[in-house]
This record gives sequence, structure tokens and C-alpha cells, in this order.
Amino acid sequence: MATIWFTSAPLPSHLDWGGLLKTAQALQARGHAVRWVSEARIEPFVMAAGVPFSAIEHTGWRWPPPPPLPATPMGMAGDPVVLRYQRALDTWLDEVLVPRGVESLLALANEIGTPDLIVTDPFLSAAALAAEKLDVPLVVGGWPAGPPLDDDQLAYAQRPVGREGVARLERLCEQFGLQGTNFGGGAAPSVISPHLHISYFSPYWYQGESFLPQTEFVGGVAQPPKGPAPDWLDAIPPDQPIGLVTLGSTFTSDHNFFVWGARALADNGFVPLVVIGRTPMTKEQKNLLKSRLPGGTRLLSWIDYDHVFPRLSVILHHGGMGTTHAAILHAIPQIISPHAADQRGQARRARQAKVGLELQQRELHTQLASAVGAITSTPLVERAVNSLRDAFAALGGPQRAADLIEQLVE
Repeated sequence: MATIWFTSAPLPSHLDWGGLLKTAQALQARGHAVRWVSEARIEPFVMAAGVPFSAIEHTGWRWPPPPPLPATPMGMAGDPVVLRYQRALDTWLDEVLVPRGVESLLALANEIGTPDLIVTDPFLSAAALAAEKLDVPLVVGGWPAGPPLDDDQLAYAQRPVGREGVARLERLCEQFGLQGTNFGGGAAPSVISPHLHISYFSPYWYQGESFLPQTEFVGGVAQPPKGPAPDWLDAIPPDQPIGLVTLGSTFTSDHNFFVWGARALADNGFVPLVVIGRTPMTKEQKNLLKSRLPGGTRLLSWIDYDHVFPRLSVILHHGGMGTTHAAILHAIPQIISPHAADQRGQARRARQAKVGLELQQRELHTQLASAVGAITSTPLVERAVNSLRDAFAALGGPQRAADLIEQLVE
């Protein structure tokens, strides 16, 4: 049996990506020595899943996320799109924090032994560098491997940030004496395993896009919840439709999105759930947000998807991969307002698959209520969400992912 590490940023949402933690459970059930490695703050979530956990001093992921900046290092003050891309880069490729993450992983390997293989979430650059330093295969869980992009394939706002990212990666590789074998080339850096990328989506979801041959699509299957449902959920009568508003766990400071989303749901007869993540918020900020929400809204920091998603009728979110994936597995229509990174791609794919609508920031205040009404009452959408759910289930989900990982360590 093999020793397999799973690594992730220290956020509950980064345990997912469509099935990453469930893949760890599947491998453990087959007798492999599985260990999750991250910062101590997510230990309770991993241990609750029955997976052994090792806490390290730092993962290289910046948390809390960078605050909004008056200007980027490239001097483009006032451009909100550039600032979003810059903040994303500063979160996963910080030149001070990433080395701390690499050193933490190397120290753990020195303490308990080098693993046979490392599985990482798609944005943990320290894991990609540490795997090369330890000379062990890297698997990227939850993200397909795409060919390198050139400047013409990047949005104008992405290009200066991409160049800055490439320069940072070159300096990090030089610092550790590495070649960057677990990163892709091109105009913007990304973690690319030469061995295996597991996507918990389907080829149809990425219709028309090309990927490197190490990409495998495994879809996913909705899991029955474990344990009792939370009291607040049981208190909502079964005949009352529920809608969810969330921005994931990183860029959660857009309170207008929460307010407009909750009002749009309430106007259409849904009980709004507003999930704000665990981003630090003062008591005054939280009270102000509460005062702007419609009556009956449940304001929460975190929810158990397995319990809550079977009760949902619609989801309003940012296009995060885990939320998008969970909505597909439960055949729930989506409205996506992307903020950064891969979220624009998720919004576009949901629209192409006819399981969701995409709204830009400027459209939310005036169009969100009508969008909720439209997507929850259109037969075409109902057929599309059911069809996509069934196609994902047919691909095997985490059990198929475990098969693929085992093939690398046999």
C-alpha cells in the first residue's frame, strides 16, 4: 500500500473541488496510508471525515486574503478588474509565504517520511514546488490541465498580472534550485502536473476546450448526508423553497451581492440562505449586513453541502468550482456573477450547458430578481440540470479518481 499526502489551502472549500476529500476517503478505505496536510485551522473538517491530518506551520496560501489595494504594482490605479486579478495572484503566489509553505512540507517529510505521491488542490504552489524537491509525483485534484496560454489568449487586464506571476515563479524556482516541472509555461503561471489532473466535471462541461492528455474526467455523485440535519434547516418547512447566496470563502467582501441576492430570492418566494464564509468580519459589519437583508433570511458562515443542497431550488454565487459542481450533482439551477480566476469560465460553461445564467456586476441590482424567476420556471433548464447530473454520475466520481491515483503508485 502507498503513502499518499493530500495538500490544500487552509480553507474548508479547498477540501472539495468536486470530490477531493471524498477521493482521500476512498483511497483510505482501500488500505492506503492517506494523510491530509494543511494548516491547523481546517483539521476539524478533515478529522470529521475520518482522514488523518498533519498540521504544518504554513501552506503558502495567503489568508486572510489581500485587502483591496489603491493600485497594483504595475501602477494601474483604479482598474477594478486588474485589482481582482492581482489580489488572486497575491493569494496563491506570494514570494514570502510560498517559501514558508515549501519549507513546512519539506520539514514534515523529514519528520515522518517522504510520501509516495502528493495530491494537491489546484492553487497550492508550495505543494508543486515541494513535490519536485522531494522527487515524488504530483497529482492535481479538481482541475484539468490546459495548454499554455499566450498573451493573445489573456484578457487585457490579465496580461500584466500574468507577467508578474511568471517573474515570481522564476524567482521561487531559483531560490529552491528547481526547474518548475510542476508548472505550466506560457503567459501566466499555473500548477500543471505532468502525471495526472483529475477533473470532477465532464468533457461535455468543457465543450470545445482542449486539454493535455494527463487530464481525466470523473464527474461525481451526490452523497447522502451523514448525521442529523442542523436545527435551523429542520425548522424550515419542507414545502418552502430555499435559495442560496454565497461568494465562497475568499472574496466575500461584496455585501451588496448578498443583499441583492437575498432580496431577489425573497421577491420570488424563496427562503434566502446567505452564507458569508469565514472571512473576518467585525460585529458592526455583520449587524449592518443583517439590517439590509429581508426578513426570514438565514445568515450563516458555513453550511454542510450534503445536508443543505438537497433542499435547494436555486443558487446565486460567484462561480467557485466546488459550489458549481455541487449544484450540478443536485440538479440545481444557478445564477453566477464571476469575480476572478476560473469563475468566468464556470459562468460561461453553465450558460452553455443551459443549467445557469451569467450576470455581470453592473447587472445585479436591476436584473437579479427577474433572473431568479426565469431560471426557476423554465422547463428547458429543468431538463438540462437533470441530464447533466446523470452524465456526471455515470463517470464514477471519487471512486474512479481513486482508481487513477492507484495506477500511479502501483
